[in-house]
Amino acid sequence: MSASAPIYVIGHRNPDTDAICAAIGYASYLRQVREDEVVAACCGEINARTNWVLRLAGVEAPKLLLDVRPTGAMVGRKDVMTAAPSDTFLSVYRKMLEHNFRSIPVVDADHKLLGMPTIQEMAQLFLPSESNHKAANREVRTSLQNMATALGGQMIGDTSGTEVVEDLLLVVAASSVETSRERAKQFNPRQLVLLTGDRPEIHALAMEMGVRCLVVTGGFMPWDSLLQQAREKGICVISAPQDTASASQLIRFSRPIGEAAHEYVSFGSRTPLRELIHSVQNSHQPLFPVIDEETGKLEGVFSKSDLVEVPRTKLVLVDHNEFSQAVAGADEAEIIEVLDHHRLSGNLRTKEPVRFINEPVGSTSTIVGIMFKMRGLTPDKSTAICLCAGLISDTLNLTSPTTTNTDREILEWLAGVAGVDAAQFVKDFFAAGSLLREATPARAIEGDRKVFEENGWRISISQIEEMGLDEFWKKQAELHTALEALCEAHKLHFACLMVTDITAHHSVLLVAGDTRVESAIDVDYHKRSPQVYDMPGVVSRKKQLFPYLSNLVGKLTPP
Repeated sequence: MSASAPIYVIGHRNPDTDAICAAIGYASYLRQVREDEVVAACCGEINARTNWVLRLAGVEAPKLLLDVRPTGAMVGRKDVMTAAPSDTFLSVYRKMLEHNFRSIPVVDADHKLLGMPTIQEMAQLFLPSESNHKAANREVRTSLQNMATALGGQMIGDTSGTEVVEDLLLVVAASSVETSRERAKQFNPRQLVLLTGDRPEIHALAMEMGVRCLVVTGGFMPWDSLLQQAREKGICVISAPQDTASASQLIRFSRPIGEAAHEYVSFGSRTPLRELIHSVQNSHQPLFPVIDEETGKLEGVFSKSDLVEVPRTKLVLVDHNEFSQAVAGADEAEIIEVLDHHRLSGNLRTKEPVRFINEPVGSTSTIVGIMFKMRGLTPDKSTAICLCAGLISDTLNLTSPTTTNTDREILEWLAGVAGVDAAQFVKDFFAAGSLLREATPARAIEGDRKVFEENGWRISISQIEEMGLDEFWKKQAELHTALEALCEAHKLHFACLMVTDITAHHSVLLVAGDTRVESAIDVDYHKRSPQVYDMPGVVSRKKQLFPYLSNLVGKLTPP
């Protein structure tokens, strides 16, 4: 991650309108007061009403971030020098020495990884073999073109097919003609590369045997008559400037790097940092490739030293202050600020001091409006529309018990900036979509859901605002089944759904889970039907329902 990585302003999981609109508004505010790149983000699906607001405001949906844990993509260095499979061992080795590399990725034309050769592995490939096979230590898999390139030599004779990689056998003809003939006769002549100096008799022997290639060292050139025979017999001749010993080594190094098998450990771009650290700690591999999991292409590389100081995603948390409600991986991110209007709880801890603003107002969008006013700034019309929606949604149009005079003042100011008729805006907003009508029961419950842990109890509270309760009664049984499945899937002790009729200022509560909680609710509220309670005047999860349930389970023995 570069030094200019963006700061993400992000709300809680299962975001409601306030979480989305406060993120959009505060990101806009921060872009005006600091030089960093600031991006509004969300970590869940946006509901129908919020989408209506975004369309009205002409604002793009926040960037979806489901996990901000450091990953292979964040750790890997992107400016990677690579080698092509056709590059010779010699050229790759020289590149590694020039840049002080211990390893280098070999990629094909589509940038897909073929290998990760190291200097040590390349050296081992050229150590003498212990095999007693007669061709041992003579085998070279390369092309004649690669040989000529490695030698810096001139190809003459028959130069057709010289780009094809072949299994060749190297024979140095330094002995007499007869000894050289007997040695060469052990092998298939069309695989032979005969290496010699200014020895016309050996040159003639090569023509006689019909070898694949004759390499003449010392910069010497065979006689014209022999070159004519070479063309007629399909023999390639290479004139090399080196002595025979040096030329022999260079030919071995002309092998294409892509022909060698390389065992290596690689990681997907989404592999979490913790998994990377665990996997590489005992590995002797000097460099680890990171592969894009969608394209299969090489995305970057990292070494163990890159894991010492890992870049972390920079976050501003809005409308929540608990890791249990934050985007996955927030506990491994760099928290810059927290902007919220809920109680302090949970396990939010930071490594550095942060700006923490928590105001007892009806919405986080209200706090964003306050921030603009305190700086003498005015949000643009689109941002003001979003903030109006966030404030109206969380305060149920200033009717919730969480509403303060500050909320009323900020809404009046924002409505003027947005140029909207507040009364008509409220009517249109709440009519924009019924979550119970448009979503499956499971998705409806997840739309605005928060998890709390109190006195050893793990509790989920979902809330849906509707224009009437008709849709709830139609889907009561299905919603209860979905709540039971939620308890099972998330190991919850108790889960409930509060459906608020915003026209009647009245809610019903559907419950599932530990029956001791249900029995305790029986004492305080009328059970309208199995697992459903009437809660007249209860419209706020934050200020009414949660404190009630918190106090209730506090009196019960932990499960």
